Amino acid sequence: MKFIETKIPDVKIIEPEVFGDERGFFMETFRTSLFNEHCGVQEFVQENHSKSSHGILRGLHFQTENTQGKLVRVIKGEVFDVSVDLRTSSATFGQWVGVLLSAENKRQLWVPKGFAHGFYVTSDEAEFVYKCTDIYNPKSEVSIRWDDPTLSIDWPLKGNRKPSLSVKDQAALLFSEAPKFK
Repeated sequence: MKFIETKIPDVKIIEPEVFGDERGFFMETFRTSLFNEHCGVQEFVQENHSKSSHGILRGLHFQTENTQGKLVRVIKGEVFDVSVDLRTSSATFGQWVGVLLSAENKRQLWVPKGFAHGFYVTSDEAEFVYKCTDIYNPKSEVSIRWDDPTLSIDWPLKGNRKPSLSVKDQAALLFSEAPKFK
């Protein structure tokens, strides 16, 4: 596996080595020792799988309690995946990283604790799988607006059409109003 730096050093792209032939392919998607060496020691306690259609945007989410690090990947389709640094003590506070993740490129993204996370589906549909370092706690979940003017995330929207959002994400907070981490 190759661990690729992003403009936010704690957010990493993980690219597997893929072995394939006319019968299909094989790849190692996770090894604790390598992950801990490059991303810090983590324990994953929950794994989730979601399916979404083109134009759906999920996020930008984080939890104020049971804060989660997430190791995310796409097993069908393609998404534009975004991480936003919410750590006020960080040199990259308020900055974001956006990466295309797809079943084709087989890349993963490590999103540490202290970040908001979201993704926009760019293919007809996408299946998204992610490991979490803590349990889902809906009572502490916060959503930041996808189109927050302070963050100015460059989402790859097709035809300037607004994305499809959940009710929760439609009522999301501005970045300036959202809780932060130290």
